[in-house]
Amino acid sequence: MDQNSGVIALKGIGEKSQRLFEKLGIYTVGDLLRYYPRGYDVYEEAVPVSEVEEDHVCTVTGAIFGRIQISGSNRMQVTTLYLKDLTGTLKVIWFRMPFLRNTLGKGGVITLRGRIRNRKGTLVMEHPEIFYPSAQYELKKNTLQPLYPLTSGITNNAVTKAVHQAMEVAPPRQDTLPETLRERYHLVGYEDAVRGIHFPTDKKSFYVARERLVFEEFLDFILGLRQLKESNEVAENHFVFLEKPQMDVFQKKLPYELTGAQKKVWQQIRQDMNGTRTMSRLIQGDVGSGKTIIAVLALMHAGLNGYQGALMAPTEVLAKQHYESIGRMFAQYGVPLKTVLLTGSMTAKEKRLVYEEIESGVASVVIGTHALIQEKVIYHNLALVVTDEQHRFGVKQREKLSQKGEMPHVIVMSATPIPRTLAIILYGDLDISVIDELPANRLPIKNCVVDTGYRRTAYDFMKRQVAEGRQCYVICPMVEESENMEAENVIDYTDRLREELGSGICVDYLHGKMKQSQKDDIMERFGAGEIKILVSTTVIEVGIDVPNATVMLIENAERFGLAQLHQLRGRVGRGKHQSYCIFMSASKSKETRERLEILNHSNDGFFIAGEDLKLRGPGDLFGIRQSGLMDFRLGDVYQDAKILQQANEAADYMLKVMPDKIAGRLMKENNLRVL
Repeated sequence: MDQNSGVIALKGIGEKSQRLFEKLGIYTVGDLLRYYPRGYDVYEEAVPVSEVEEDHVCTVTGAIFGRIQISGSNRMQVTTLYLKDLTGTLKVIWFRMPFLRNTLGKGGVITLRGRIRNRKGTLVMEHPEIFYPSAQYELKKNTLQPLYPLTSGITNNAVTKAVHQAMEVAPPRQDTLPETLRERYHLVGYEDAVRGIHFPTDKKSFYVARERLVFEEFLDFILGLRQLKESNEVAENHFVFLEKPQMDVFQKKLPYELTGAQKKVWQQIRQDMNGTRTMSRLIQGDVGSGKTIIAVLALMHAGLNGYQGALMAPTEVLAKQHYESIGRMFAQYGVPLKTVLLTGSMTAKEKRLVYEEIESGVASVVIGTHALIQEKVIYHNLALVVTDEQHRFGVKQREKLSQKGEMPHVIVMSATPIPRTLAIILYGDLDISVIDELPANRLPIKNCVVDTGYRRTAYDFMKRQVAEGRQCYVICPMVEESENMEAENVIDYTDRLREELGSGICVDYLHGKMKQSQKDDIMERFGAGEIKILVSTTVIEVGIDVPNATVMLIENAERFGLAQLHQLRGRVGRGKHQSYCIFMSASKSKETRERLEILNHSNDGFFIAGEDLKLRGPGDLFGIRQSGLMDFRLGDVYQDAKILQQANEAADYMLKVMPDKIAGRLMKENNLRVL
């Protein structure tokens, strides 16, 4: 057996399990070894009953006190036990586990590990893990147990056992990182890194394993970008652009004047489009800085010169919103360009009509999702593609389009505030423009950082905002209740909020595991004002523009990085009404409070990103959610800024000293998305 063998070759994995592993993107033994944990359960020393804390996962050891009781209906039976030690008694409950009365009925000493909740003023441990007899806990104490991303039908234990087995039976992949680099940056070997990331013996072994794998991930990414930049530099501009008077007329008709930063960026784009080389430019601007109007100007410039421009959005709802707003703008200001929409959910007949308009050149501006680069789409003369950081536009996509015509100009738009030192590395294939000025008419968002005791006040405030005709977001870190995770979850939270607010206010939820059509339906209903309060995971980061949404409540704010919290906050403050963001934290830590206070005092994304960079220490890997930027398997560009800079140095070194080693790296099956 080797790393290319199918997972079904492992003992205990049959056809049914194989299908479940495939749902997680695991097809081979190698895929399984690269399926890294999303976090770890740290099994710490037991604490006295008197020291358990609300909203924390705690371990307690004591004697079973009194009889074990079963209550509730057949559908939801509750098993209750009381655990007693020298400092006090703790109530413990399990749901749908009546058999525990027989299992634990003999009494004796037991160790339990679970989350502490406050139920009507009493601290209760809910649905804990059981170690009976108590000595069983010693085997797990002080260990880090991996927690993997799962799908319905597969348990964490099943993935853990499969990874253990894969490590024993499949010979490790050859270490492709040159020894010179391993020594220079004090990195462990590949086999040790894989073992250390899945089953670290302690925190130190986890850190060194992760550092090695993140370094390699960043190195491959940067080498890929260098290759991309090389191909960009030789791409000749085959399009001829003339200045069109309609462009100035359009800008004068706009109900606002472009900011100085917008004018500067627009000038850079015009120069690129008129230059000798194909444009590859990143427009980086904070939330609400007005990037979209720059994209519209670039698309108009292409259309008025007789070419086509395409705008690719990350979701169908956003594509539709762009299509409607650009169409309205063109009609209002007399721009003689035909705009069409192309998305995957359109009927075959609708698509066929759009294909014809694109191929004939009738359509000047094409707006859509990834459907824009499918084989059936034949462009008449595509000169410009505007995309966002969710769709890094690499060599393969460009080649697809260039086969249909000439190599188009590319603009990538990013609302993620990244410090310039990192942006230069992460977008090494692009020229960078920054819109660092907000429009004058924007009302700054009012922020507050509060603890969970403020929740009732927050709900009353949201009620008042809804009564005034406004809408609200509530952000939770998780989709479903997950063992040992101290976080609110979207589905249960929605039920609780509906109960709190009553049937007069429509509350619904959104999360990443829903089908795209369901997500689109929810976002359309929220956009139309039908849903008043939307409970969502961070999937809302890439959402539609809802100017009527004025409140965002972020639960468990301590679990997110500052830059991501700022991104989420940018979903409100888009209309004429005053907007508010409430950062609610369950953490009692002074450091957490100070970190969140930065958001309380600043709405400047670039300042916040810089502070985020300074504040993140290695210990945060166990607490703060990754930024999600660039969708790395393990790396986090804020958390791992130092490793990113080292990988950049290493890429320079490899290009100079060992160019022969690079081609092999870029051919690896697990290599980067942009190539």
